[in-house]
Amino acid sequence: MLKEQFAVIEVLKNLIQGNTEEFSRVTYTPQKPSFLKAAPAGWQFPRETPESQGISSGRLADFLAELAGKERTDLHHIIVLRHGAVIAEASVAPYESGMWHASYSMCKTITGMAVGMLIGEGRLSLEDKVLSLLDKKAILTGKKNLTVEHLLTMSSGVTFNETGMVSGDDWVSGYLQAGVKGTPGKQFEYNSMNTYILSAIVTKVTGETLMEYLGPRLWEPLGVTRVFWESCPMGINKGGWGLFISTEDAAKLGQLVLQNGNWQGRQLVPVRWLKTATAKHMETPDHMGPYGYGYQVWLGGRPGSCTFNGMLGQNVVVYSDLDMVIATNAGSDELFQNCVLLEVVRNYFEKDFEAGPGPLAEDPAGYGKLRKVQAQLAKDGGRWENGSLKGVGRRGGSLRKGWGFRSGSCRSSRFMEAERMKRLLDGRVYRLEQEQVGLGPLIFQVFHNNYTDGIRSVAFYYEEGRFYLALEEGEELKRMEVGFGRAAVTEVLFHGEPYLLGVTGSFAEDEDGRAVLKVDFAFLEEAVRRRLKCYFMEEEKRIELHWDETPGGRLITEGLGALLSDSLKSGFMDLIRGKAGVDLPALLVDRTIHPIVTGTWQSP
Repeated sequence: MLKEQFAVIEVLKNLIQGNTEEFSRVTYTPQKPSFLKAAPAGWQFPRETPESQGISSGRLADFLAELAGKERTDLHHIIVLRHGAVIAEASVAPYESGMWHASYSMCKTITGMAVGMLIGEGRLSLEDKVLSLLDKKAILTGKKNLTVEHLLTMSSGVTFNETGMVSGDDWVSGYLQAGVKGTPGKQFEYNSMNTYILSAIVTKVTGETLMEYLGPRLWEPLGVTRVFWESCPMGINKGGWGLFISTEDAAKLGQLVLQNGNWQGRQLVPVRWLKTATAKHMETPDHMGPYGYGYQVWLGGRPGSCTFNGMLGQNVVVYSDLDMVIATNAGSDELFQNCVLLEVVRNYFEKDFEAGPGPLAEDPAGYGKLRKVQAQLAKDGGRWENGSLKGVGRRGGSLRKGWGFRSGSCRSSRFMEAERMKRLLDGRVYRLEQEQVGLGPLIFQVFHNNYTDGIRSVAFYYEEGRFYLALEEGEELKRMEVGFGRAAVTEVLFHGEPYLLGVTGSFAEDEDGRAVLKVDFAFLEEAVRRRLKCYFMEEEKRIELHWDETPGGRLITEGLGALLSDSLKSGFMDLIRGKAGVDLPALLVDRTIHPIVTGTWQSP
């Protein structure tokens, strides 16, 4: 465990010191394909009115509005199923319906399903020893009796945890060489590397990757055509994270659980496995989820309910007694089940909620309200406040001396002033004085092992009525159209991996009278956003860039505190600052989440 923690410290040290040369000990290879080149969407659920399936349209309208109104949820997509039909759905602008989305730990339950399939085929058992399956010998004591079931229940006790993904290329060896706390099977301790080892076992037993194994057994029967799962440097699918899948395709997995593993007459997952997997096997800490843990799945508050749960709001909630599934994607700043997003879900569909046993009378007014909420979210995004939708990118004012804005101008005046501002910026290139900051948010960089080379310059162009921002980052030029009032979508390369960004901008003026361009970069396939404020100082021909991102400082502080011991944090601060008492998470947030970069206009 000490080796992995020092690897994390090395990465943090490089981030804080702005060293873009050697962020990670893990070999980087581009993997992710372009979503724009993905196969057409496969089979989709039928759409029905909520009342036809025994649920009130008005209740669903209020549910969507409240979810969108919670600042910490940052809702991207949601689908609600009952009786195998979609009764409510929304994609919040700029996130578009049908796009795949990073699932984080939500995919752990899918890895568990693959294990259940192998057990059903008689090729694996819960009692099989991990060392025997992987043809390895125990280097340290404590793993001789480690079984598949211990991995499934997060009770292995192995200390090689999520920190291992920055420690080197061979994660299987790192896991098997690590120590064990206590006795396997005795205590729940959440560890994504347990799931990764399950994926490694699937590969060892079948000779196929997890994705290859699931292709004819799960993805093809379900009509899941747009799906991608990242691999470690050794070619093993990550298992516990790294899956990109659309909200509707994720909902199919919840429906499969409702149908006891049967899909259109074909038994994909053994019934016995699903009943066992969704039963409580371990007690869990209240801050993670109060209802217990099964086999790679969290249990819920209603009888027979369970949740595929991924950090930052990726969920598939299965209510067996209601014959309902709720699937979400979001960009929240919370890690486990005790979060704002799922609390709203529970308030509407747990506690005393009961659905109608049959169809309800159609409610045109309620259904109209639901449709209005869906349409406004798809068009304007933003947050709900006091029953109305707050739009995005609509702040502005009037120009003063060619720069800056005053409040109170009418819409047409603001439009003309913004157009003039774009023309003033056209062709400007600013060379940056600090080059350690990248466009990709910190969570994005760490989870994909795709670290920045640093932005060297920023430029602005106004061409044929469209405004562009260009970032020279390493050897790549990221040229993006900036939408005003509505995001403009551009595919951007990060070391050869394509990601879709929805970019929105607005002009304003700060309290000192400086002109400000505010830009929001929404990573449309991810749970993260990057935000930028460009302050223009005309007399000095300088620019000041203030960066921010979500999820941000709160999540980084919480996650880092869980990964590193106090002694290591203190030692690290001694190493990089020469004195103790500095708050490592705060310093990391200041240098990487909220950096300020300056630059000078390079005159033509």
